[in-house]
Amino acid sequence: MSPVVGWAKTAFVLVPLIAIYTIVLGTLSLVGGIADGSGRFAHRCAQWWARLILWTSGTRLEITGVPMPPADQSAVFVANHSSFYDTPIVFGALTRQLRIMAKADLGYVPFIGWHLSRSGHVLVDRKNPGASIFKRMQRMARSGASLVVFPEGSRTRDGLVHKFKAGIFMLAIENGLPVVPISISGSRVVMPKGRFAVAPATVTVTVHEAIATKSMSRDDARELAARVQGIIAAAVRH
Repeated sequence: MSPVVGWAKTAFVLVPLIAIYTIVLGTLSLVGGIADGSGRFAHRCAQWWARLILWTSGTRLEITGVPMPPADQSAVFVANHSSFYDTPIVFGALTRQLRIMAKADLGYVPFIGWHLSRSGHVLVDRKNPGASIFKRMQRMARSGASLVVFPEGSRTRDGLVHKFKAGIFMLAIENGLPVVPISISGSRVVMPKGRFAVAPATVTVTVHEAIATKSMSRDDARELAARVQGIIAAAVRH
């Protein structure tokens, strides 16, 4: 597919369809949330949204690795980040009740933000996070949901797995939640940072063994971040 055709297909087909998926499923999520305050129905809507985006763009998933923790056990799923498509990829691949950590300002964005605010996602005011993050993590864990994060902070441009920030690992330790490393290979082919065009591809999602944190202290967060980064990077194919 030529760059011009790829750009035109993305701009005039994929973007309008994604907008429709977002509006329809965002509305369904909000309406359903009136009866279901747990966020579980809203997450099902998010999964449908993700799978529709992947199907529309021709993105196929291959899931490999070890079995995930039990469905009723909360965990922190940690993945590398190289594409806009990583979020729908994770939501489409992991059959768990997932929540994301996002900037609080995102909660005001129509449909997506409203969904995040009403369905138990961890929205953080980065200017004044305080103890609110810890409380939100506790509330999420009590509901049986799991958090998914991309600790590189932004999408990589070169495909390499860059340094993981330690903050999320400290939160996992403080809440006693296991950390599950997830390696995503091939998503840069679909839509890398800096390119406004989508290409069909097969993406491999590798689930690694969960790492228990209950015996760790806050001082172990940086070491845990480096350990998880190494596990993920070793299984990412460039």
